[in-house]
Amino acid sequence: MKLNRNRLRIVLGLAIICLALPGVLRAQEAEGIYKKKCAVCHGKDGLGKTAKGKKVHVKTVAENMSHSVADQIKIVQEGKGNDMDGYKKEFGLDEIKGLVDYYRSLANK
Repeated sequence: MKLNRNRLRIVLGLAIICLALPGVLRAQEAEGIYKKKCAVCHGKDGLGKTAKGKKVHVKTVAENMSHSVADQIKIVQEGKGNDMDGYKKEFGLDEIKGLVDYYRSLANK
């Protein structure tokens, strides 16, 4: 009986890890995309205090929180004026959602 309980605990633990792993991998992927494509203007911390960010008057992540998630997704897809390229051809909707979630998480750091 005790052996079955231990096996059950192991199986449940592995199931939890397997369920959580895709979310962790998506978050890591979004962070990598952000650092590669966005940080040059928005900064690694989301404050927009980079040379290019200052040149194009990038708002901080806190200031951009007034935009809804849907609005931010659209901005990433379509771009913003001449200052920000759109990425809908380069990234899928799930990747863009992850990117927006990562960006918004910078407001909490």
